[in-house]
Amino acid sequence: MFGPAHCTECHNAGNVDSLLLAGADIPLSGAKKFSFGLGDLYSKNITPDTATGIGRYTDPQIARVLRYGVHPDGTAVFDFMPFHNISDEDMTAVISYLRAQKPVYNPVPAHSPNLLGKTVIAFLVKPIGPSETIRKSVPRDTTATYGKYLVHDVANCNGCHTKRNLSGEYTGELLAGGGPIAKEGYPALMPPNITGDSSSRIFRWTQDDFVNRFHEGKRISFSEMPWNSFRNMSDTDLKAIYNYLKSIKSVKSSEDASLAKQ
Repeated sequence: MFGPAHCTECHNAGNVDSLLLAGADIPLSGAKKFSFGLGDLYSKNITPDTATGIGRYTDPQIARVLRYGVHPDGTAVFDFMPFHNISDEDMTAVISYLRAQKPVYNPVPAHSPNLLGKTVIAFLVKPIGPSETIRKSVPRDTTATYGKYLVHDVANCNGCHTKRNLSGEYTGELLAGGGPIAKEGYPALMPPNITGDSSSRIFRWTQDDFVNRFHEGKRISFSEMPWNSFRNMSDTDLKAIYNYLKSIKSVKSSEDASLAKQ
């Protein structure tokens, strides 16, 4: 929750970066606003509060949201949290932690989609279930196999580093660079190519470079990456991710060529 899955980065509306660095308790009380081409969306309160959080939902209902993208009321979830293939062991751990939190009463504003957003939600957003057989558990080691699990099923690296359309479907080459991400008042940043190609941001990085970069934290204050939660990842996790990224298809990215030298 506070490591690879970085739940706290979205499910708290405060200055999460400062709170994480201070080692403070961060309630997952939601209400963080995301403004983009579809309008304004707000993260949910996922503390056990029965009025405004998830306290009124059963464990299977919470698991269905994460694994199948379906809200308790039967509507489809916008696929910001693609935990569909998370192992049974990790799913149990996540729900157990959510249940153990202190309930926080925090009414979250309703989503405010614009006309395009309403159209996308009505006609394009649909439930997305597992793409493979769910594993009971996943061994934690430095292999590319474990790295793939972290990249795709836990940390959601491809969610930003692969181009997607407005409904969230992937349209670009895997991890070859995503679409622009902008915060109000700041210039847009492009999630870079992280394949093994020479135009990739990490082409010249050794495994130690990769591990140290994540533990270092942010160099650009308004950049999302590396999420401060990622500083909590173990060296084993980071080495596994590095090994997986070095194992995938290398793709040229002209947009990222100038960044590969940085």
